[in-house]
Amino acid sequence: MAINLTINGMAVTVPEGTTILEAASSVNINIPTLCYLNLHEMKMNNHIASCRVCMVEVEGRRNLAPSCSTPVAEGMVVKTETHRAIEARRTMVELLLSDHPKSCLTCAKNLDCELQKLAAELGVRGISFEGEETNHPKDTSSYSIVRDPNKCIMCRRCETMCTEVQTVGVYSGSGRGFHTVVQPAFGRSLIDTACTFCGQCLAVCPTGALTEVDHVGKVWRELNNPKKTVIVQTAPAVRVALGELFGEEPGTVVTGKMVAALRRLGFDKVFDTDFAADLTIMEEASELAHRLKHEETLPILTSCCPGWVKFFEHQFPDLLDIPSSCKSPHEMFGVIAKTYLAGKMGIDPKDMVVVSVMPCVAKKYEAARPELAIKPEIPDVDIVITTRELGRMIHEAGIDFKSLKDEDFDRPLGESSGASVIFGTTGGVIEAALRTAYEWLTGSTLENVEFESLRGMEGVKSAKVTINGRTLKIGVAHGLGNARTILEGIRAGECQLDAIEIMACPGGCIGGGGQPYHHGNIEILKARAEGLYKEDRDKPIRKSHENKEILALYDEFLGKPYGEKAHELLHTSYTARKKL
Repeated sequence: MAINLTINGMAVTVPEGTTILEAASSVNINIPTLCYLNLHEMKMNNHIASCRVCMVEVEGRRNLAPSCSTPVAEGMVVKTETHRAIEARRTMVELLLSDHPKSCLTCAKNLDCELQKLAAELGVRGISFEGEETNHPKDTSSYSIVRDPNKCIMCRRCETMCTEVQTVGVYSGSGRGFHTVVQPAFGRSLIDTACTFCGQCLAVCPTGALTEVDHVGKVWRELNNPKKTVIVQTAPAVRVALGELFGEEPGTVVTGKMVAALRRLGFDKVFDTDFAADLTIMEEASELAHRLKHEETLPILTSCCPGWVKFFEHQFPDLLDIPSSCKSPHEMFGVIAKTYLAGKMGIDPKDMVVVSVMPCVAKKYEAARPELAIKPEIPDVDIVITTRELGRMIHEAGIDFKSLKDEDFDRPLGESSGASVIFGTTGGVIEAALRTAYEWLTGSTLENVEFESLRGMEGVKSAKVTINGRTLKIGVAHGLGNARTILEGIRAGECQLDAIEIMACPGGCIGGGGQPYHHGNIEILKARAEGLYKEDRDKPIRKSHENKEILALYDEFLGKPYGEKAHELLHTSYTARKKL
């Protein structure tokens, strides 16, 4: 049913159930918001009207109405630009600022803070309200996420994302009135919870209440240590998002400029995690073929995403025999760098520092897992920084990123296929694995390497692929809520699949918690995905098993795929964990 109303003298027609805010947005009338966030494709709605910033006048009503949670009605007359509405917004922002730290200049969200931006837009130049300020301890317990409750504005976006989209349920509001705080149950530290460190909470946080653990200082120190050889690897999703921090359109492929910038920052060698993604496919496709041949446990689940790995360790410990035992690509690269590459360079692994540039804050936690180390004192990967942190380093160094000339990755360990590039988007890992598994199992060439049914932003996707007369059922899920749906189906015996890819973040790594903030604009994620597909199409080789540097690595060092040495270096195990 269509509803007719008037907003600022403009006739508007919208479907029944539409809010005033959505109706205004449909005709390009801007109403400021803070707590509101509506991500339809992620099935996330946060319109609890807690911030009261989006207040408007509705004719016939004595009180102002929160536009984000007020449904339209036939004949409704709305005014968004009256003095009363504007003053109410300004007052609400002043109230929020009165109980907010005044450390904007040193805040990780400085110039990317929605509260800061709104205060500037509303012309807030002073705070009329003084009094007690909240004083909660900062939570720095985890390797990935920093919680500063004193910067929280109680928008509850993190709670909605964690509970409704990711179904992890770490955050909830506790206390009453002035003493209310959003935190884990019983006031626990994040490290003592079932948090997956996916970072989607900090991706939607409008202030600096949730930020990533900052490792930029550690990288600078290592780069300036003459006793260390510092090498860097970059994940596939970074190259289609980094440019956004320098004015490029989302999805712009900046691989060559990124490599050039990393060399100027002082890294001794610049490598591509895509190489290790091809290595991952060699192992994962071998594992799939082995399970099929020997009729072992199916489905096989890809294990490249550390947020997803920690999710099933907490939520589905009874299914730990299902995931692939393969390490993630950047961990594979780290162990190869500190064994094969260190030997070629004549370097003691203790003197090599491996830095990973990742779209993901969970990778920081992953790198600290004790089982992902050659020895206790030699982790596979030493430091992880996010796309945002790399952007900051480039800015700090005064590098004119857009004027850089393209440069190539170092060799060896620098060649990659198109299959490895698409690891960065949902469906890409399983598509890459199928390109190789198909040819290995059939002995024939796969002419059409693009599996369109595995692509797109739909939360759960499926496809059927016939190999040697057997039809394999493939599943893809992105976002942990969608992962839960599949896994509960497997547990109940209702979901019959042979291979599954799961990514913790909506869109996959392109929407990782360490990427430039997309502020709920799903079109940005789609553009990033298309950038990866374009790079895949432009690659001279598009199948992992055709990467000559990968084949040389097996010939010279690893032996056969899924063999003894490959298992020792490239595979891992998982741990059953409690939910709290």
